[in-house]
Amino acid sequence: MHGATVLYYQPVRPVSRILSSSPRPRYFGFSIHNSKKVRRINFRLSAGKGELPELQIRRQENETSKQEKVSEGADLGWLPAFPHVLTASMSNFLFGYHIGVMNGPIVSVARELGFEGNSILEGLVVSIFIVGAFLGSISSGSIIDKLGCRRTIQIGTIPLILGAIVSAQAHSLNEMLWGRFLVGLSIGVNTVLVPIYISEVAPTNYRGSLGTLCQIGTCLGIITSLFLGIPSENDPLWWRTMFYVASVPGFILGLGMQFAVDSPRWLFRVGRLNDAKEIIYNLWGPNEVERAIEEFQSVNKNDDSDLGSTWLELLEEPHSRVALIGGSLFVLQQFAGINGVLYFSSLTFRDVGITSGALASVFVGLTNFTGALGALYLMDKQGRQKLLIGSYLGMAVSMFLVTYAISFPLEEQLSHTLSILGTTLYIFSFAIGAGPVTGLIIPELSSTRTRGKIMGFSFCIHWICNFLVGLFFLDLVEKFGVAPVYTSFGGVSLLAAAFANYYIVETKGRSLEEIEMSLNPNIRAKDN
Repeated sequence: MHGATVLYYQPVRPVSRILSSSPRPRYFGFSIHNSKKVRRINFRLSAGKGELPELQIRRQENETSKQEKVSEGADLGWLPAFPHVLTASMSNFLFGYHIGVMNGPIVSVARELGFEGNSILEGLVVSIFIVGAFLGSISSGSIIDKLGCRRTIQIGTIPLILGAIVSAQAHSLNEMLWGRFLVGLSIGVNTVLVPIYISEVAPTNYRGSLGTLCQIGTCLGIITSLFLGIPSENDPLWWRTMFYVASVPGFILGLGMQFAVDSPRWLFRVGRLNDAKEIIYNLWGPNEVERAIEEFQSVNKNDDSDLGSTWLELLEEPHSRVALIGGSLFVLQQFAGINGVLYFSSLTFRDVGITSGALASVFVGLTNFTGALGALYLMDKQGRQKLLIGSYLGMAVSMFLVTYAISFPLEEQLSHTLSILGTTLYIFSFAIGAGPVTGLIIPELSSTRTRGKIMGFSFCIHWICNFLVGLFFLDLVEKFGVAPVYTSFGGVSLLAAAFANYYIVETKGRSLEEIEMSLNPNIRAKDN
């Protein structure tokens, strides 16, 4: 991949075990270590027997209904929500497109705008995108409380379209920076909103699979930009066409969301009960209307404050715990090295004779896409925790395999083959778990009231870590070599797998309200 700094999406995922579908009460906790003693703090959460009886009955009815549909061969409960989710996930397609759009043409852009050979300015053109995304993420939490996801996504397309057009018409470095900043601002907003929108609109039993469309959209966007970027190797002005093309999906997204539904949970919170019932009826089925409204009421009747949440609420339990979970997941995801591995993959492929950077990038994109399809199939079958653990274990093994291939005296052909195998396995492993699960499970664990704020905070952590990895990766490789850096990526991956094993629990098959009531002791106390 070309450029001083490389950005890739990880759309994508606690310090404590917080949920359990086991019939026994579970605990989550953490230990405080000092020189004299270890103190373990445990928090008891209701699950199974400790869970609200009506929630146990509802889950059993959900599971029975789903089994009946499967046995009849007509399990199409995902279909009514699919067009709405697909439209929203076009935002992720644009995210992936804008990630890949600068990989090849950055040299042509630098030459025409007068900063060719200046690695700092080349890196700035790429990284200004992250600055905009950071600001977009942190501002999205407040907007969503007032306008809801659908309308906010529509508003978010405005800077996306303007940024693409400004970039396409840029004749100076400053114009290009402004264009990339506007695109990043929009992407920062929408990467927060789309997972929330999908989690709140999708039926419970299909929330995981439909949520994976975020990762699939990003992969398709990257692949599309890489294919469209091939002519830029021969046409120095082709990059302008690529930016103009980027504005078209923005128009489609903005128009498409006009016909998409609002989140029924948001509609209920703003008092539009009949509209919420209609959407539940059409998307989830007539049998779900009464049950869903009862769950909405169980959660919202305990929230006697105004519609919007405040950032200070993230310092209170249980919101602070979930915010810490979200931030920790993104820290582990980013420092497991996905950006660095993707950057170095082009050099790895060059060693085995694939000299075309575009061809190598397309192969990487297809591997990423294949893994995302696997996640689509497995997310609601195996669950989030298993995919997350398996994903990070696969990433760790891959990194150690590449380290072995380049550190030990092997035949050159064998060394290159193992490097390619390790790199491919790493990208596939990331796409099947660490990428899609991270972005999905955070809104699942968040309360209805603070979901926007927690997602905004978590993605701010994501962008900071993303920037740091892009900034220091090459320097670390030059100073220590590839093998030690890849070994550290493998070590972080093992840490992330252990983290998921001990502190992440399963959310599949449970409604967002059921999860929230299990997490929040105040709700259970008032209900009792």
